[in-house]
Amino acid sequence: MKLDPASLLYRMRHSAAHVMAAAVRRLYGSEVQLDIGPPTEDGFYYDFDLEHRLGPEDFPAIEAEMAKIIAENQPFERIEVTRDEATALIEGMKQRYKIERLADIPADEAITFYRNGEFLDLCRGPHVASTGEIKAFKLLNVAGSYYRGKETNPMLQRVYATAFATRQELDDHLRRLEEAKQRDHRKLGRELDLFSIQEDVGPGLIHWHPNGARVRSIIEDFWRKEHFRAGYDLLYTPHTGRSALWQTSGHLGFYKDSMYAPMKIDENEYFIKPMNCPFHIEIYKSRIRSYRDLPLRWAELGTVYRYEKAGVLHGLLRVRGFTQDDAHIFCTPDQIEDEIVRVIRFSNFIWKTFGFTEITAYLATRPKESVGEESRWQQAIASLEHALKLEGIPYEVDEGGGAFYGPKIDMKVRDCIGREWQCTTIQFDFNLPERFELEFVGADNQPHRPYMVHRALFGSIERFFGILVEQYAGAFPVWLAPEQARILPITDKQLDYAEQVAERLRAADLRVAVDRRPEKIGARIRDAQLAKIPYMLVVGGREAEAGAVAVRARGAGDLGVMPIDACRDRIKKEEVERHLAPDVSAVPA
Repeated sequence: MKLDPASLLYRMRHSAAHVMAAAVRRLYGSEVQLDIGPPTEDGFYYDFDLEHRLGPEDFPAIEAEMAKIIAENQPFERIEVTRDEATALIEGMKQRYKIERLADIPADEAITFYRNGEFLDLCRGPHVASTGEIKAFKLLNVAGSYYRGKETNPMLQRVYATAFATRQELDDHLRRLEEAKQRDHRKLGRELDLFSIQEDVGPGLIHWHPNGARVRSIIEDFWRKEHFRAGYDLLYTPHTGRSALWQTSGHLGFYKDSMYAPMKIDENEYFIKPMNCPFHIEIYKSRIRSYRDLPLRWAELGTVYRYEKAGVLHGLLRVRGFTQDDAHIFCTPDQIEDEIVRVIRFSNFIWKTFGFTEITAYLATRPKESVGEESRWQQAIASLEHALKLEGIPYEVDEGGGAFYGPKIDMKVRDCIGREWQCTTIQFDFNLPERFELEFVGADNQPHRPYMVHRALFGSIERFFGILVEQYAGAFPVWLAPEQARILPITDKQLDYAEQVAERLRAADLRVAVDRRPEKIGARIRDAQLAKIPYMLVVGGREAEAGAVAVRARGAGDLGVMPIDACRDRIKKEEVERHLAPDVSAVPA
């Protein structure tokens, strides 16, 4: 959620960005080149070009200089100038990036600078009245950032920071950041042997290890089963298609920069698919459709490939090859509202099953440049809004935020440490049905254009898996855990019995392993705890004689000795009922 520019927090963070830039220039000289320094949802940043390589070791000095500027209580002065005056000011300061930023300002927009103390910056504002109104702040990290986001441009140094109205709010935020570090799916992915990204293969391409692949298969099996129950049919489509397909869909006109280069096959150009929708449309067109056939709900776990810039790749959350939990609904205009309600209910069910209960929606309306008749847009927006109201889902209107081909609902879920994740999207499309000339035969025996809705619940399996790892800090609930129980024989004498226990549990389709290593039992228990195994079943001589196991549960400790069948039934009950992990909100060790 974007901060309201009129809010105190927005103005405070925007002002703090100027103070940080002023401090950097005080410390490293007026030759420091400045780009931009906007507030963000969680803080603010500023992009610098300077010879000194900034690092965390520089933060104390910068923060101390910022504190001095804040203590000076410098007023923020708004200065409106002509374009020629602005050019002269920037050239006098020798700020080459600001000259280009000045050129971005529309001719009919006021050009303003803001001054605090000796620091002057091209800026729209708004700001607080003076630097003294900036309260608690903290520099966080520094990263490289290409100027204007283009890899051919200079690499700038982006310093990230945050500011809050009170020290308590700042401390709470810093604690959440520290907890997020401990939950980082990249860190846990290595520790729990879930996935890797091999540079020899290529950045943004995921290798699923056995543990991660097991969890993924459980998620996908659940997804398929629930889609059949919800009235969907499943599709499988090719990974590549001729250029003519992508020309018709408009991808070569609007999306080519995010597509991989074509392959030449039999004198034809083929593109690896960035999206699944053209293939679903081709299946729709494979026969004449009647209004009696609609709605058609078609879903696919379709792997797609998109060229993402190296600088934005981020573990599983931003990749180049991923599997969308994609679906397309083809329906008549009078069916659309019911279909949207069904999708919202389906989405809520899916998310709550995985432990996410706080859901907020954003309704994005028609942008200035768009396609489709106004009446269809209004009907589509009204249908989306009415469905949200019927389901009682809080939502905000994102005016003009829809795609050129239709309005949409974006649904965000909040995780156990308060972060919002964009996942479910319900997107109208007036464009592709026109481009592909889709039709159905109506009750009047005349051709009509169907409505088409793109829909993804998880967004992608990779991104959802990354979110899930962080939600549970790697301690998956029993129904998702790649290894539900680990059997720990105290000595080699109990190895055969441990294997017998494993066979009985596997016969009930439980996921178990026997730790046959010669290490002491205490070390093997610690290893199982670090691997976040839900159940540890210790077997010694007495357990073997009694046909039992000594049960230790993650988050609950020692549960005592149980018969094998009782232990099996306990684990199976948690699996079938999809219990959530009892320690979902615990800070990982």
